[in-house]
Amino acid sequence: MSVEKSGLHPRNRFLTRYDFAQLMACSPALVAYVKKNAHGDDSIDFANPQAVKALNQALLKHSYGLSHWDIPLGYLCPPIPGRSDYIHHLADLISLRRGSTVRVLDIGTGANCIYPLIGASEYGWSFVGVEVDPIALYWAKKLVAANPSVASLIECRQQKSAMQCFQGIILPDERFDLTMCNPPFHASAAEAAAGTQRKLRNLGVKNEVLNFGGKAGELWCEGGELSFIRRMIEESVAFAHSCGWFTTLVSKSEHLPRLEKTLRQVKATDVKIIDMAQGQKKSRILAWTFRSHG
Repeated sequence: MSVEKSGLHPRNRFLTRYDFAQLMACSPALVAYVKKNAHGDDSIDFANPQAVKALNQALLKHSYGLSHWDIPLGYLCPPIPGRSDYIHHLADLISLRRGSTVRVLDIGTGANCIYPLIGASEYGWSFVGVEVDPIALYWAKKLVAANPSVASLIECRQQKSAMQCFQGIILPDERFDLTMCNPPFHASAAEAAAGTQRKLRNLGVKNEVLNFGGKAGELWCEGGELSFIRRMIEESVAFAHSCGWFTTLVSKSEHLPRLEKTLRQVKATDVKIIDMAQGQKKSRILAWTFRSHG
């Protein structure tokens, strides 16, 4: 097992501060939300959900040429730099291979379809996005179709069981180089709500504005991320020869010892923990394989 350094990946396009002048020129809709902050710098109100969405639209258009991106009301609005980081670390796992022959399975792709959109744009990879929520699936398909530059690289599939990740999705004789997942971190709606309130307090917001959004399948599930990832690990055994690297985000570091124990029990041949950080938010990628070459 190896542990990498934390911080944004050196290939991340968002290592420096946002150039709001360029972003507004690229996406004029952002102009209405940009104001001077206490330091006299251009910024947005990160507690305003419309401002956050407008910033995301500008970032995706400016950095990746994705001209059409939106999310339905109440669904998760992802931070683009952090989502990009996951993609770059996956590229390291496969020695920076590019092109459509690299196939990636995104478990729980969400209404925002953010990982396939970024991964297809950045590395030219082919994606299968998996979603159990029919509304999220509809929006993901809509986003893919609206961005011709990546539309041929992304397929979205419906998962009929919220308790399964790979079963019913990976077809016989189908092979993937990578799987990825941003699992529901919380164990209940109340816990998810408390997490949202912590984010709002960190932003200095006292009201109930939900700038991050998120539905049940995005933010919480029974047993939380520990149960979800343990099920994923146990299910991955049956698909050991279908995937090169299985990966998932792990929000809570205290879950790692139990997850590593599960990986030993299923006889994973190689396990990696890759630390990530964006500002004060810390996370990590758990990656495992059953292949002898790692």
